[in-house]
Amino acid sequence: MYHNTSNEPLSGMNISSQKLEKQIYYLINKGYTFLKISELTHFNKKAKHVVLTFDDGFVGNYTYLFDLLKRYNVSATIYLTPKIKNIVSLSSNHIKEMQESGLVEFGAHTMTHVNLEKVDDKIAQKEIVQSKKAVEKLTGFTCFSFAYPYGRYNDHHIEMVKNAGFTTAVTTKKAILAFDNANAYTLPRLSINGCVNMIQFYLILSRGRYKL
Repeated sequence: MYHNTSNEPLSGMNISSQKLEKQIYYLINKGYTFLKISELTHFNKKAKHVVLTFDDGFVGNYTYLFDLLKRYNVSATIYLTPKIKNIVSLSSNHIKEMQESGLVEFGAHTMTHVNLEKVDDKIAQKEIVQSKKAVEKLTGFTCFSFAYPYGRYNDHHIEMVKNAGFTTAVTTKKAILAFDNANAYTLPRLSINGCVNMIQFYLILSRGRYKL
């Protein structure tokens, strides 16, 4: 799980293109197959596989990430929040170009990055349903996956996501689990802080965390 990609000061939300390139190169050398989220539901090979996910829709995902994806011919999934505030977001042209490349798949992340547990069910459902429609309008393709903002959700929200037509949903829970239908709507992700070094990155991949 990543967020922004840029050469601004590193943080939990931002990773430099140089660091991200080293991580991608490491995964390639270790024999990982790069998938999009939608491909998890029918991926049955015995190879190691990984999905790179990026939340919110920062413009850096085009400026820096997209170049890396093309250079190494690997894929990623970006979760868009169409009406998010306080960030510089991907433009509709960026989104179309990335979608048409075949390397990027777009998921939904609500319309405004709302904490679903802090709003009533009517608003939560509207945020979920409308974000799917908005992403599909931007890309021209079916939106298959959802990401819970802040990783906050309950059983009601899982049902809303299912009923909206999503086939998967991702969380911020840190764990290494095999994909199956039982966790399709509560998929954990390994959060990659922009400040981690390669030893810590290895520990995250092997243990799910880099702190002892």
